[in-house]
Amino acid sequence: MQRTNEVAAKLLGVPYESLDERAQKVARHIAERKHIARNIVKEREEKSTRGQRAADRVTAFGGSWLFISLFVLTMVVWIGLNSFVLARYGNRFDPYPYILLNLFLSMLAAIQAPIILMSQNRQTEKDRMSAEHDYEVNLKAELEIMLLHEKMDALREEQWTELLAIQREQITLLKNLLVTKAV
Repeated sequence: MQRTNEVAAKLLGVPYESLDERAQKVARHIAERKHIARNIVKEREEKSTRGQRAADRVTAFGGSWLFISLFVLTMVVWIGLNSFVLARYGNRFDPYPYILLNLFLSMLAAIQAPIILMSQNRQTEKDRMSAEHDYEVNLKAELEIMLLHEKMDALREEQWTELLAIQREQITLLKNLLVTKAV
């Protein structure tokens, strides 16, 4: 816990206890040198219920070209069959304005709309979780970059100190050389 307090104070400028849950999680991961990235979608899918997965599949099918093609084909067959019965037998099974067809379409819409809304709610939840995870990953990356900058600055400072010490030693040796040549 001491290391997480140091990370929070050093990198975020506030005590660990005053951080929100996500920032605390990032500070812990930095202190423990653990990765934070994970597959959010896979985790979410593993926790989903059978009904939620069914809603996603219905929505995926309902928003596909296959569904649109089948829907148009059904409408054409319905109208064609109705016209064929009219021409052949002089009677229609669903007279214009196709009340039975409208009933089926209304039932389809009544069933499909809440299922699509459930799937959209799940997608919104996935997007929110993904955005939160992206924030955590980005925050950790930013803090790790700050740590790298500090390390680079420390190395540069150490190199400058060593360079100055070497130059002082060289100046001392040169002075000694001059003194011995002068004698």
